[in-house]
Parts: sequence; C-alpha cells; structure tokens
Amino acid sequence: NIINAPELRVELAEKGFQFHTTADSEVIANLIVASPGRDWLGRVASAVRRLVGAYSLTLLTMDTLLAVRDPNGLRPLCLGYIGANPVVASETCALDHLGARYERDIEPGEVVAFNNSGQRSIYLRDGQRRAFCVFEYVYLARPDSMLEGQLVYAARQRMGAQLWQEFPADADLVVGVPDSAIPAAIGYADASGISYCDGLLRNRYIGRTFITPGQHLRDLGVQLKFNPLTSAIEGKRLVLLDDSIVRGTTIPHVVTLLRRAGAREVHLRICAPPVLHPCYFGVDMATEDELIATRKSTADIRDYVGADSLGYISMNGLLQSVQRRSSTLCTACFSGEYPVPIQMGLGKLA
Repeated sequence: NIINAPELRVELAEKGFQFHTTADSEVIANLIVASPGRDWLGRVASAVRRLVGAYSLTLLTMDTLLAVRDPNGLRPLCLGYIGANPVVASETCALDHLGARYERDIEPGEVVAFNNSGQRSIYLRDGQRRAFCVFEYVYLARPDSMLEGQLVYAARQRMGAQLWQEFPADADLVVGVPDSAIPAAIGYADASGISYCDGLLRNRYIGRTFITPGQHLRDLGVQLKFNPLTSAIEGKRLVLLDDSIVRGTTIPHVVTLLRRAGAREVHLRICAPPVLHPCYFGVDMATEDELIATRKSTADIRDYVGADSLGYISMNGLLQSVQRRSSTLCTACFSGEYPVPIQMGLGKLA
C-alpha cells in the first residue's frame, strides 16, 4: 500500500502516462519508467525514494532481477540461492519449497540487482526507523517461515504460553482456531498442563474471512469454514485460542459452534492486543468504526461473542513473545503510533 499513490498517479497522468487499474503496483511501474537513471537499478532507486508506505517488490527486466524493500521494512522480503542463482521471496517457506538455501533478509531500504555482472545494492534509508509489522508474527505469515531471525511457529507458541501467564483458566482442554492459532494453543497447553485437542476442523477450501469484501459473505464463509469435533469436546470446559479479533465476525460463530457441540464453558484467549486502528500498510483492517474494540469494552466483547471469559495478550507480552523491541516494530493497529505520518481520515484503499 503506497500512501501517496493518489498524488503520484495524478502527477504521472499529467505527464501522459495511462492507467488501466487502481492498483498501487501500476503507479510504481509507471513511476519507475518516468524516473531518471543510467540503468534499471538507478531508475528503481530514484522511483522508490518518492514512495511512502509499505512495499516489497521483485522486478524482472531482460537481464536483471531486482528486489526492493521499503525503508521501514514493514513487510518481509528474503534472499536465497539455488546453487549460484538468486531467489527472492516474501517468506522463507517459499525458498524451502524450491530447495533454495536461505541467505539473508533484504534490508529495509535496500534496492538490489542481480545479473551476469554480479550483485549490486543501493541503500535508501534516510533516518527512517525499522518498523516490521508485528501482525506478520500474529497472523499473516506462514508458521514455517523465518521472519527477521524468528521462526513464526515458535513465536506463536510463546504467545500462547504468555497468555497462560496473563490469563490462566480452569479448563479441561485447549483448542486453537485453525490454522493460525494452533501453535499458540499448543503453547498454552504446554505452559498450563491442560491437554491440547484439535476441537475444530478447518475446511481447506474456504479462504481468509476477515478480508472478504462484505459482511454477508464473511458470515457465510465462517459457517462453511469450521466443523467442531463433537465427541472430543462434549461436556468439556475449553480454552479457545485465536490470533486476533478485528471486526468480531468470525469468533461469535466459532463459540456458537462449540456450544452446540456440547462445550460446557468457552474461555477465549487472543494472541494480539485489541485492534483499535486501521492499517494503511497493506492489511485490510477495516475502517475505525468497523473495528469492534473501538466500540465495545473487553467485557462487552466477551458477552457479544458468547464466551465465559476473554483475555487479550498485553503489548508487553506480545513483544516478549516475538523477542523484539517496540522501536523496531510497527504496532500501529494496536497503539495508533504509525511509523510514517498518516493523514487522518485517509481511506484504507489509498
């Protein structure tokens, strides 16, 4: 998401560039073509100096592979090799599937070019702080990826263990909402000594419901997405782990499914603090008035979702779990502290 894409689009249109989509990627492509430079590396470096927002880019020319990461490093981008051949991907799990060896992360603000002449990098950081998206650890990244030195699966396990420390529960089983909360549920179970159970099965043909464009479709998707394992959870007191609550669309249906399957109690534990602010860096976190935590207290949300208790991980607990300092992370969706200036009232699609 390029925050200043609308202004750049107007400027490029006035220069005669034509646009066929509303995608920020088209703005970036035209800006590269319009930028000065002796070669593609120079042109790309000139272009990205004007971009504000989150981007990890891979570009191919006739003879060069280029990779670019925004100066704040908001999104992941990594480099690997198959033999002597470079491979660039957003997550290390892609390298694993290709049989590539992981070399390093592309640095924030780095523009790197690979061709027959070798490898060249230009670094564009001008005092911007590192601000890696903490929500990558919570939900977005695959659990088998390494993010800036951290295995996502292990970080999520630590979130679950931390939730046990902050919000213990007297229960019979620990259940995770598939798939992102499974490692956290295992971490909670290990820390508490309560047995872990695959109490919910996920329909693999249904995608991520929180980014579906429309409430009716999100509700329908949730109904098709999960099926409870009735024989395992009937009559049991459950601790239910989930990664986050954004709109509050999914979790009430999940709690209802577990109740109908015979769960006696459902104690909800969330691996992220309350989401209070929209994301302007590529995640469809909804507008502020759609975020349930901006309208309801924790007690009200507990009652709304139908849980017996509700506990969100603390910000400090989350930072301990990902083993990173807050000064190196973007936590704006929780704290409202954006790493780059945000115009209030900006549309989420800008």
